[in-house]
Order: sequence, then C-alpha cells, then structure tokens
Amino acid sequence: MKWDAKSTIETGKAILGIEFGSTRIKAVLIDQENKPIAQGSHTWENQLVDGLWTYSMDAIWYGLQDCYTDLRRNVRKAYDVEIEALAAIGVSAMMHGYMAFNEKEEILVPFRTWRNTNTGQAAAELSELFVYNIPLRWSISHLYQAILNEEEHVKDIAYLTTLAGYIHWQLTGQKVLGVGDASGMLPIDPATKDYYSSMVEKFDGLTEGGKRFGWKLLDILPQVLSAGQDAGTLTAEGAKKIDTSGLLKPGVPLCPPEGDAGTGMVATNAVKQRTGNVSAGTSSFSMIVLEKDLSKPYEAIDMVTTPDGSPVAMVHCNNCTSDLNAWIGLFKEYQELLGIPVDMNVVYEKLYNHALTGDADCGGVLSYNYISGEPITGFSEGRPLFVRSAGDKFNLANFMRAHLNASIGVLKIGNDILFNDEKVTVDRITGHGGLFKTKNVGQRVLAAALNSPISVMETAGEGGAWGIALLGSYLVNNEKNQPLDAFLDEQVFAGDAGTEIAPTAEDVEGFNTYIENYKAALPIEEAAVKFKGN
Repeated sequence: MKWDAKSTIETGKAILGIEFGSTRIKAVLIDQENKPIAQGSHTWENQLVDGLWTYSMDAIWYGLQDCYTDLRRNVRKAYDVEIEALAAIGVSAMMHGYMAFNEKEEILVPFRTWRNTNTGQAAAELSELFVYNIPLRWSISHLYQAILNEEEHVKDIAYLTTLAGYIHWQLTGQKVLGVGDASGMLPIDPATKDYYSSMVEKFDGLTEGGKRFGWKLLDILPQVLSAGQDAGTLTAEGAKKIDTSGLLKPGVPLCPPEGDAGTGMVATNAVKQRTGNVSAGTSSFSMIVLEKDLSKPYEAIDMVTTPDGSPVAMVHCNNCTSDLNAWIGLFKEYQELLGIPVDMNVVYEKLYNHALTGDADCGGVLSYNYISGEPITGFSEGRPLFVRSAGDKFNLANFMRAHLNASIGVLKIGNDILFNDEKVTVDRITGHGGLFKTKNVGQRVLAAALNSPISVMETAGEGGAWGIALLGSYLVNNEKNQPLDAFLDEQVFAGDAGTEIAPTAEDVEGFNTYIENYKAALPIEEAAVKFKGN
C-alpha cells in the first residue's frame, strides 16, 4: 500500500524524533519509509549561573512543549490533520553533563551542561585511576568533582542522568539510557555493552563502598540499553508533558534515549565498524567506529560508542569555521563599500573555490582559528591569528586555503594518532555541517587532511532529530530483526552512498607540510595568548 503523509499521521504510523541541541530543540516526524514529513523547532540559550553553564527546568519543559506545538502547527498547515497517535518516539540531547535528583525526583543542583570545565581535578584523577581518558564534560567527572568539593547535595543523590535520560524518564517512568549516551557518563565495556565493572568497583572504592553517601555507583546510574531494546512507553503524564493540547495519546513505545553524537552517526549511516563521520561547523568532531579498543588512552581522543555498542574514537575540537566566517565577513564589507549587491552564497562559493587554486601547502602562510581554547593542542584559551613571513607566497588563494586548512587542522592532529599510531583503517567517512555547504571544497580539504575518501549525503543536513527518529523506527519497524547497520543500509540509505571525493597525492602532501609548519609555529599562538594588551 502506498501511504501519503496525511494518512500516515492520521493512522498513527508516523514516528517522532526530538533532539535538544545547545541552541535549538528540533522535532522531526518521519513516515514508514523513514523520510521526514514535518518539523518543528524552538530556539533556546544556556545561562551562566554561579559560574556554571545551565538550562533551567522551566526552559527544558517550555522548550519541548513549544517545539511540539510548532510541529503540530506545521502538520495542520501542511496536511489539515492533528497528531493524536504515534508509532514510536525517540528523545536525544547533547551528551554528558550532570543532572542529579533526590528520592522525591527533585533536581538537587542546576543542570550542569557538557560545556562546563570546572572538573579538571576530577577528570585527571579518574583518568589515572581508570587508566582511561576521562574528559572534563563526562558525568562521572562532574560527580567526582562534586565529591572533591564536598558539595552538600551528594549524599542525597538517588538518580544521576543526562538531559536525554531525564526527559525519557519523565515521559516513561523508566530510568534507562542508550549505550551511546551512557558512554559519556562512564566508560562502556565493548564486551558487555554495559559500564566497565572494574571502573565501577574502583569508583566505589573512592566512596568506601557507598558508606560515605549511602549509595553505590550502580544504584544511581541509568540502566544501559542498546538500539532496538524496549525502553518503555509514553505514560498519560508523559503525554501531557509533550502536548499541552491533550490530544496525544499515551502508550507509544520509546526507543532508548541517545546523545547527539550517536544520532549524528545514525543520520550519516556511520555506525558500522570501519566507518566514520565528521561534523564541521562552529566546532568540529570526528567519530571513527573501531574494530577494537585502542592500545592505550590518549588525551586527544574520547572513547564513546555507537547506539548499538561498538567502540568509537571521538576527536572533539572547540573551533572550526567561526574565524573563517569572520574573514569572509570582511570581504562582504568590502563588496558593500564598492556598492555591489551581496549574495553570501556566491561570496562563499567564489572564495572557497578560489582557495583550491592556491598552493597545496598554502605557500607557507598559516592561520590559527582559536576563538576559544583548544585542548588537543594544549590551549585553555585562544587568539585567532594569521601568520606569514616575508618570503611566503601571500595571495588570496593561499590566504583562503590556509583558513580552510586551519578549520580542520586540529581535527587532523587528533586523527593522525588514530591512523598513524594506532593503524586504524576506515572504508568510508561522511562529512556533514556548514563546512560542506559549498559543493566539493570542504570535502576535498578534509579528504587531504585525513588522507581518506570523504562522502557527503544530501540527507546529512537532516540532523540528530532525524537520527533519533530513525532509532525509533528501528525499534518498531525492524521486521527482519536486522542489526542496526544493516537496517540503515537497506531500509534508510539504500542507494544513497552520497558523493565521494578521494584525496590526491599532491593535496595530501601539501596538507601534511601545512600541518608540520602549523605545529612548529604553535609557540606564536602561545605568545599571543599570554599577551593581554592594555
């Protein structure tokens, strides 16, 4: 039977994916063929309260309800129908962070997001204790830092979760978390697809087996679930928390809640071992799905998992296109001074494509795009810099190419550890995000940086809300009982491998020369950070 969008919604066959991003909450409704048929969104911002980044509980629930109301409005406008029943729901959110609740389900301290960096002592001590890289933003770092700080609330913790885990709990009553998001709370053992038991024991040793606070670690953490597992159903109270109109019926199955990194992997069909994806926008990160754990921990690499539990090496960079965009803003101003009408798409297209006519090594000129600090290269704060010597080939093409290279330079440094030191092999890497909007350019630069073919798919722009909707579909539409990678290959991305660009030897050699110059000149960035000016 051929379904149209209206009948899909009317008969309760549509699937809802909701993702809480750092600046936008987005809802996507998909049909039985896993294609988006409606969207809704809500814009929000974090607040700095008592020195910590947070979102209030009111902002979380108002944001969800306003996003869903926007979705309902768009559905009515497009199809003249109301959403009353759904086939499945999935909830996703920015990973990590700290949401601690007492027995009465009251939050004990304001939600501490992934963005907070006050956990340095805890992360360092836990990394040494676990012999595993524990990043500042992980939930276990936040918990241990609260213990080190002797915060009063710690003894009252009954449940600790992430934002996605919290929303899911309130909608279903189930204290569970998808394995990908859980891997940002405490490391996951690939053999068991659950928290490392040795690390749980070591952490409990720090709290004297629960004697100090009245709880052991597993008492307060969510149960770990893999993609496709039963994660509960929408309660009557939960339905009201989403839909203030009261039209949405309870009883809808929910897939395990996931983090935004996991949903990005799903949305780019990069959950299979030996695949990966690169997200490149305001910040950048790469996710490479491994065949086995790395030989040792690296400070530049975070170990997380796919939504079905495979180990993933994540390289996260704080800076990507912001400095590049600022320079392009200067060219826009110049064009306006000349009285020429400005079309920013044309400005980007002309400058990006002109960059490719420059020297492969950028003629010796360098750019550092450090709007903020960059931990991988050892900077807690940054200064954007453009650097050249009198003998360099300074022209517009090299200038632009240097800034494109800089946008993924730190990403290359992190991934060189994987490909050169750990001998990790990949068959396909998919790029998504603003850097790839101008056709072929960002793709070619990234291919040179990683010395790997890079694919870009039309659907990659659909984002994490679509990714979590696909995990909802995997829960209820996986009639062949396929593993997640096969389900995505056959049911979602069949025939869509994207457009692939392979690196050229000249581009790879040029980028390698650029990055060696870049690393050698890092003391210039260091001096700039120390200089405070007047």
